[in-house]
Amino acid sequence: MMKKLTASCVTLGSVLMLLTSSSFAEPAPNKAMPAKTAAEALAQYQQAEKIGQAQLVKFDTLDFDVYSHQKWDRLSESHADNIVVHYPDGHTTTGIPDHIAELKKQFVFAPDTKIKTHPVRIAAHEWTAVIGEMEGTFTQPMPIGGGKTIPPTGKHFKLKMATIGHWVNGKMDEEYLFWDNLSFMQQIGLSK
Repeated sequence: MMKKLTASCVTLGSVLMLLTSSSFAEPAPNKAMPAKTAAEALAQYQQAEKIGQAQLVKFDTLDFDVYSHQKWDRLSESHADNIVVHYPDGHTTTGIPDHIAELKKQFVFAPDTKIKTHPVRIAAHEWTAVIGEMEGTFTQPMPIGGGKTIPPTGKHFKLKMATIGHWVNGKMDEEYLFWDNLSFMQQIGLSK
């Protein structure tokens, strides 16, 4: 039911955004909308839906294959060279090399980290948003700086995370990553 409801909400939301956008002219009172204008609006909506769905497919590939299997050489399929990425702790990186350096850190202490599902997927105009489930196991020492590490606890984690992406010419130029760091630390046994 959730997938059906989510798909309906996305479609309805896209229609509402189109109908309320400034690019969609409202007919004069008591006058029917010209057929050409309605046809143009429908074509514009259909094109936006097609682009949005293509971006979501690219996003699935990004998380399920590229990220989960650490295929960093393929990150440029979905990310612009100068992408700005915002992380849950508030810091940002600019550019693919710096983003890859941040992503690699997640696999040092949990090499089995992966994302296998996007239960919610939304596309509207040049934006996409997905909710994913990131999971792994803390099986290797976690570097904390100064040559020090935290020993592995062997505990499994499974976190809901959200990624919001802004797309230009088929690639994200900005990405916002969200997950609950406290829940993560609790699940791997480093916080109560």
